[in-house]
Amino acid sequence: MDVIDIKTFIPSKNYDISKAFYSEIGFNAEYVNEDLTLFENGDCLFFLQRFYNPELANNFMLQICVADIQDAFELCSRSLHKTKISSIEQQHWGSVFYLWGPSGELLHITELGSL
Repeated sequence: MDVIDIKTFIPSKNYDISKAFYSEIGFNAEYVNEDLTLFENGDCLFFLQRFYNPELANNFMLQICVADIQDAFELCSRSLHKTKISSIEQQHWGSVFYLWGPSGELLHITELGSL
C-alpha cells in the first residue's frame, strides 16, 4: 500500500457550533454536503461530520502541530465555542496546550522542538 494522504472525520454534537469553532481557530471551511464539511489550513485537512456518539467524541484526540505555540494559544483562547483550554506546558520534545472542542474532542496543539 502506497499511502499518499490521510484525513480524519471529527464528530460534532452541534454541527453549526463545531463549524464555527474550527473557523475561529484558523481553519477554512469548504462545503461538501449537508452532513460533511472539509476544513483546511495549509496542507492539513480534516472532515467535520454531522454525527455524534458521546463515547467516540469524548475519546477523540487529534494532534495539531503549529509553527508558533504562543500565536496558536492566543488565537484558541479567543474561541467562543471551546469547552476548555489548558496553559502551555514545556515538554522535553517541545511545547503543548490542550484545547477541548464543543463536542468533547481533545486537540493537542503542539510546537515540536528539536530533539
